[in-house]
Amino acid sequence: MKKIIYPAAALLVMLMAAFTFITTQNWKISNGYSIKFTGKYADGAFESMKGTVIFDEKDPASAKFDVQVDVSSINTGNGLKNRHARGEKWFDAEKYPYIHFVSSEVVKTATGYDAKGTLDMHGIKKPFTIPFTFTRNGDKGVFQGAFKVNRGDFGITTPRGDESDYTHLTVTVPVTAR
Repeated sequence: MKKIIYPAAALLVMLMAAFTFITTQNWKISNGYSIKFTGKYADGAFESMKGTVIFDEKDPASAKFDVQVDVSSINTGNGLKNRHARGEKWFDAEKYPYIHFVSSEVVKTATGYDAKGTLDMHGIKKPFTIPFTFTRNGDKGVFQGAFKVNRGDFGITTPRGDESDYTHLTVTVPVTAR
């Protein structure tokens, strides 16, 4: 009897360890990401980001996003507009060099997922939710999201109380399993 129990117990421990490894998927942000924005006064993209992405579509509760976008990487296609956006009246990139999002919870929705957390922009931290989808292809994947940010909530404009306060973002982030 002992001859059967010990190998069975060893097999059970190995299987449990394998499933534990699978549920915590670390992803490396790959080249080719896109952070595009549109608004009443400017359109363009942020061209530099970095971060930590832990996500398993089968266990969204274990997910963690900690992502920073380099404010000085803003590109509107117009040098003067870029300088203005980086300046004190807008993002003030010298004083606040990053837009930073840290998730506190990720939940499954009818259309994908919601990453709930804190958005830190222009020295102001606010609760924020980023809706997204995830498509896996073997050891690679792509996160995609579309959402809007009220710039007035972060002191980047004088709020008017209408749609011109908002900047719309479309984000595509390819990843590779670590």
